[in-house]
Amino acid sequence: MANPGERVIEVACTEDKLIVDLADGRSISVPLAWYPRLLHASPLERGNWQIAGAGFGIHWPDIDEDLSVEGLLRGAPSPRAKVLSS
Repeated sequence: MANPGERVIEVACTEDKLIVDLADGRSISVPLAWYPRLLHASPLERGNWQIAGAGFGIHWPDIDEDLSVEGLLRGAPSPRAKVLSS
């Protein structure tokens, strides 16, 4: 069950990271390489995001990408991503 504090407040992308700020004050930072659609999107496409799923998800309409806070907190990359393991 989702915690109300885990609602998305703000989303930002750097050249190599996705950063999501939550209502409870936490920030999640994950590699953009985990999400190929975001990685290969333009800065304008990355900046066009919407809060989805009653606040517990993020949707990028220009690239048809959807991420959940639950997945981000679990550290779950996209099934399409090739993640190197150590």
